[in-house]
Amino acid sequence: QVQLVESGGGLVQAGDSLRLSCVASGSTFSNYRTIWFRQAPGKDREFVAIISGSGASTFYADSVKGRFTISRDNALNSVYLKMNSLKPEDTAVYYCAAALGAVLPPSSRSRTNPNSYQYWGQGTQVTVSS
Repeated sequence: QVQLVESGGGLVQAGDSLRLSCVASGSTFSNYRTIWFRQAPGKDREFVAIISGSGASTFYADSVKGRFTISRDNALNSVYLKMNSLKPEDTAVYYCAAALGAVLPPSSRSRTNPNSYQYWGQGTQVTVSS
């Protein structure tokens, strides 16, 4: 079992940057693929970025590609989401989630399905003003 805690959200202006952190405890973090989702009010939960247990493989939603970077430091049991050039449409609660199994599924649908992820953080609010 792994527990996840997100931090780093806040209120920023369009064009600003934030770095979200997700710190895990309770298990060997490198055994888990880790994902960031976000959910805006009244919207479905949306895939943002995913990283394999080793950190060698990453995928991004088209909406954030080139602006966001996911990374991890397994020595610190942490995964990060560096968000640059933030836009108002990035406003959402951002959730870190993890699934046991280090390797990313080859199917985009499979690897981004929220139901695949048993362990979730509490979420951190990101608000981007225009």
